[in-house]
Amino acid sequence: MKKKAVLQVSMKCQKCRTEALKVAAKQEGVSYVGIEGEQRDKVVVIGDGVDFIKLTKKIEEEGWVYPNDQFG
Repeated sequence: MKKKAVLQVSMKCQKCRTEALKVAAKQEGVSYVGIEGEQRDKVVVIGDGVDFIKLTKKIEEEGWVYPNDQFG
């Protein structure tokens, strides 16, 4: 079953957006990654069997995640 996670991230430039998407895309089970939000500050990840906790930790290590992430 595919699940979706929306991670609000701090991305000030296009390079940061690209790097955040690369980190998300490398996770096992990810079938889609994209950017959403008026200020293009949300990474959307959809996949089957994705470890969203591991994904969040990876992105946190890069310093991009805000504490109010949404998993659904």
